[in-house]
Amino acid sequence: MDDRARPEAASRPARARPEDAAPLARLLASAFRDDPISHWVVGGGGPDVAAAEAYFRVALVQRIPHGGVWTTTDHGACADGLPPGAEAAPSGFLGQVVALTLDPASLDPGQRARAAAIEAAMVANHPAEPHYYLGFIAVEPALRGMGLGSALLNAVLAHMDEEGVPTYLENSNPRNASLYERAGFVALRNIAPEGAPPLVAMWRAPRTTG
Repeated sequence: MDDRARPEAASRPARARPEDAAPLARLLASAFRDDPISHWVVGGGGPDVAAAEAYFRVALVQRIPHGGVWTTTDHGACADGLPPGAEAAPSGFLGQVVALTLDPASLDPGQRARAAAIEAAMVANHPAEPHYYLGFIAVEPALRGMGLGSALLNAVLAHMDEEGVPTYLENSNPRNASLYERAGFVALRNIAPEGAPPLVAMWRAPRTTG
């Protein structure tokens, strides 16, 4: 069947359930292969997809109960927003990189230094004001360009708008900048350490509803 002829119900955004963790982990791991920051940290062929899937499965199992993970019925897209006070796991970018290598001992000093520099930049620039943290967003490659990412992101943000809470993210892929800007995010600054690809902090004030 032509991907563009999928039933509308297959693209309908909904909150993820615990049983969605495994297929969404596969989706996120596939998208993670193209992340410029991760390639810079890990080097070589980039992150290990199997390790990335294992990491995202752990993260999703923790995040889904918070109600901020959204997907489509056919798992063609995924986005999440951690509410104020919720802690990501594994915590810290260095912890993520270690999780994505399968074998922590395989990290050489250069990789550890680059991961630590990214983590320090993220921590130093993270807003103190209560906010939702938009951690992941991904669309199945065959379904990109169909507006699926925008629809899902808008569903997540509508929930945040209802609560009157702002949203923060770090954009590590310039291709996503226009998606976030259309949704109301404003670029604050590039927080990447010297030598790293851009990592742009973005902020979105809640929109009034009703």
